[in-house]
Amino acid sequence: MDKDEQPAPDDVRVLDPRSLRGLAHPLRMRLLGALREYGPATASQLADRLGESSGATSYHLRQLATHGFVEDDPERGKGRERWWKAVHRGTRLGVDKHLAHPDPAVRGAVNTVLHEVATLHTQETSTWLGTLHGWFEEWQGAWDISDFQMRLTPELAREMRDKLHEVIESYREKEVDPDTEGSAPYRVHLHAFPRDED
Repeated sequence: MDKDEQPAPDDVRVLDPRSLRGLAHPLRMRLLGALREYGPATASQLADRLGESSGATSYHLRQLATHGFVEDDPERGKGRERWWKAVHRGTRLGVDKHLAHPDPAVRGAVNTVLHEVATLHTQETSTWLGTLHGWFEEWQGAWDISDFQMRLTPELAREMRDKLHEVIESYREKEVDPDTEGSAPYRVHLHAFPRDED
């Protein structure tokens, strides 16, 4: 069974064409990413974090809510202050079926999401490289930027991708409490793709 056809964990949102189009905006993706990484926030707090206007963040948060990505956090806020939180830990795109979708708007939304993810990965990697000398020595040996080249069939490539995902997911069971001394949020980017021999 293809990974995209396997059931997703309850805390992972599987995108359909409508929700994909609702997410396919760079600021919406950044807002959702910030809520997932840093926790609940107001539109003003997110505007400050992302360098945007609070009007823009408010509008796009409401759009994300319409599509079920974020919701009010009733445990926070007083009076008119509205706090938002992410509904799911992650998102699964189902690229294969959306890339071949008959609606060009859906194919365009996939393109927007994929390019925004690639841009965010590049920014995060650049930030790490710019700050790595400020990290404790223990972290100096716990990062990696590697690339590997091999010749595979599509079936073998899917098998390897799925095994890598299994290894990464197995570490979710080992996650430590945020108060654990020496711990830090740890990002893993996985990029794997075929290349033209020319």
